Order: sequence, then C-alpha cells, then structure tokens
Amino acid sequence: MISKILITESIHECIIPMLEDIGYEVHYEPKITREEILEKLHEYIGVIVRSKTPADEEFMRAGPNLKFIARSGAGMDQVDLEFAASRKIILLNAPEGNRDAVAEHTVGMLLSLINKLNEGNAQVRQKIWDREGNRGIELMHRTFGIIGFGNMGEAVSKRLAGFGCKIIAYDKYKTGFGNQNVEEVTFEQLCEKADIVSFHVPLTAETKYYVNDNFIEKFKKNFILLNTARGEIIPLKSLTKYLKSGKVMSAGLDVLENEKLMKLTDEQENLMNELFSMKNVIFTPHVAGWTIESYIKISETLGNKIKALKLV
Repeated sequence: MISKILITESIHECIIPMLEDIGYEVHYEPKITREEILEKLHEYIGVIVRSKTPADEEFMRAGPNLKFIARSGAGMDQVDLEFAASRKIILLNAPEGNRDAVAEHTVGMLLSLINKLNEGNAQVRQKIWDREGNRGIELMHRTFGIIGFGNMGEAVSKRLAGFGCKIIAYDKYKTGFGNQNVEEVTFEQLCEKADIVSFHVPLTAETKYYVNDNFIEKFKKNFILLNTARGEIIPLKSLTKYLKSGKVMSAGLDVLENEKLMKLTDEQENLMNELFSMKNVIFTPHVAGWTIESYIKISETLGNKIKALKLV
C-alpha cells in the first residue's frame, strides 16, 4: 500500500521530490479548504500544515491513519499537543529552518530603534536635518537579555556576539547552556540587569499574556522590548501603558496580540492607534522568519525529519 502525505498549504516545493524519492505519494493542495481536508484526511499517514487549519481534535479524528503531523514553521500553538500524544501521532516542526532569519530580523529591529533609523529617514524625506534629535546609543554598552534560549534565542545570541554587548539569557525549562558569549541567569537576575529584552518563547497556556503589568514591573531599569515570537504573549494594554510611562523605552514588534488588523475589537483599535502614533515603536508584519532562504530551509528541514521517521 502506497503511503500518502497531504500538504495543505503553500510551502517550498523542494520537499516534494525529497519525499517522493523515498516512496511517499505526495498530494500538494495549497488551496484545499478545511472541509475538504476533513473529508479526505483518512487517506493519509502524514499531513504537512502551516497555519491555515488548526490541527485540533476534530482534525486528528478525521485522520485515523495519521502517523505524523508536520508544521511548516516553528510554532506548534495551533496543534492540540495532548490529543496528538493520546493518539501517538508524531509531531514535527522546523525551527532550524528559520532561526537565522529570526535572529537577523531581531538584531535589525534593535539597530533601527537605537539609531532612530525610521524617524531619521522620515524627517530627511521632509527636508528636516535634525542631527541632535536623532543621536543614537551604542549597543556595545548595553546588557541584552534573552528570554527563551531555544533555536531562536541561541541564534540571536550568536548574531550579537560581535557587537561587544553583554548577553544574558533565561530559560525556565533549560539549564547548562551558558558559554563564552552568553551568561545563563535566573529570571530575577535578568530583570535586574537587562537594558534590552528579546522574547523567544512559544505560545502556550503558560506564556499567553505572560508579559503583563506584573511582569514588566519586575524590571529594575527602563528597557527596550523586542518581540519576534508570538503576539499573544504581550497584551496590548500592558504594552501601551508602559510605553507611555517610559518603562518600556521603545519596542520592535514583528507580532501582535491580534494580527487581523481589520477585525480588531474597539479596545484593540484604540490601543493600536496609540501605538501607531509612537515614534519609538516599529512594526513588521510577522515576517521575522520569512526570508527567501528560510522558505527553502524550512521545507528541507521537514523533509529530512520525515525521512528520518523511516515510515516507508
């Protein structure tokens, strides 16, 4: 019997010959609807998803023959992990594929903030030549705090090594990762020392709205905040409050609590309008891990992990 894999969303197609070469029949259907997926998932032993269709209990019950679910990306927040475990479905993702992109984007956002690149660019375009008002600060003299030292956090630390800044990192579920570039610290130590805080944690029930008022108040210094992880870890209300107070000096945001900007609640609309008016905040549309190279590397990484399962 031929083993079939369904790909439900647009991913780099280099994965298809990788899987066909080892005996899989691959059906690439990036325009398939959820209803169609549920109707035909019983035919497949594996499915590759991205973010269009949550792999929830209903999804997995529709695929009684599923042996694995692969996520084209890093986060697994749209997968029901407990139900997958109860069904002994193997879960795969590819943080190795976009960690370099996320790291470079994080550093890029930081350099833009501390050197006021966006503000200076906008002023010069209006023929405003304000050198003193756009005086920046040097990263070399700051302490960069990383929260979450997995693939992304470690990649960020490697990019920062050449800047001469002090790098500290905290990970609740990982120890023994300190090296010549990174000092492993407790959460309390990070709150005491950090001038810049970059988040690289997954979205889970534990981390949702993690960076709230109580969290931010624990920091001894005013700090720069960077989020290229998941928007839901930081409630907009807390972020806006502390940007206005100056406790959060500036922010680089690749992700937002609600990224459907045309479907904001009234409260979210008001908060976003406040954030849009702040010159010390820069936004990007959830593209930190979304480079030409990462698009290929994610598929290659998943292809190799599926090969390693040796199901065919």
